Amino acid sequence: MKLAIIGFGKMGKIIKNLAEAAGDTVVLTIDLDNRADFTPENLRKADVAIEFSRPETAFENIRTCIEAGVPVVCGTTGWLDSLPAAKAICEANNGALFYASNYSIGVNIFFAVNRYLSKLMAGQTQYNVRMEEVHHTQKLDHPSGTAITLAEGILENFTKKTNWQAYLQTAENEQFSAPNETIPILCKREENVPGTHIVTWQSGIDTLEISHAAHSREGFAAGALAAAKWLVGKRGCFGMKDMLGF
Repeated sequence: MKLAIIGFGKMGKIIKNLAEAAGDTVVLTIDLDNRADFTPENLRKADVAIEFSRPETAFENIRTCIEAGVPVVCGTTGWLDSLPAAKAICEANNGALFYASNYSIGVNIFFAVNRYLSKLMAGQTQYNVRMEEVHHTQKLDHPSGTAITLAEGILENFTKKTNWQAYLQTAENEQFSAPNETIPILCKREENVPGTHIVTWQSGIDTLEISHAAHSREGFAAGALAAAKWLVGKRGCFGMKDMLGF
């Protein structure tokens, strides 16, 4: 597989290392210092592009890939207001777009467990639900895209809640309360934490909790590479549920 990597930060470098170890070829890497190389001609040297950049650049990066006729796997979070427009561009150009808020296979199993648990809780209104996510201090957006996906999975099935609200914890601001109809998401930023997500269901008599903790970024990179291999030759808009068959 010939790869273009758009966004060459920590994730981009891990993806490159794993790809080359697996025998793939990285034909193009794009970062802030070589944006001039981000051209359709250079992109077309690749079978597929993997995009891990920043929220403010993700949409235009995806547009450039799709209009160049190159399938694109995107893992950037914090830009989802523009996802419907990106899907429309993909469909208009008969392109291929794969988006996931988290590429870890374990996290996507966690998503499925979360949806199933929220269905079981649908009639158990004595429970209240809250969430917590912990990430490294370099993560710019909050809540994480993974936390949003978890919250949406709950909202689809647990009608006691109608929305979610995020709260970034700081030393000066440690208390947080949300309206009864809102899922509170506590966001923490700590050094060297790849990502932890906890969903807690609590009643007056017990507490039920599910969680996922990443040990390194390699799980995300490996999942993105698996998605890239799966996407080559396809047309349309896809996610991890399509690839994993959930």
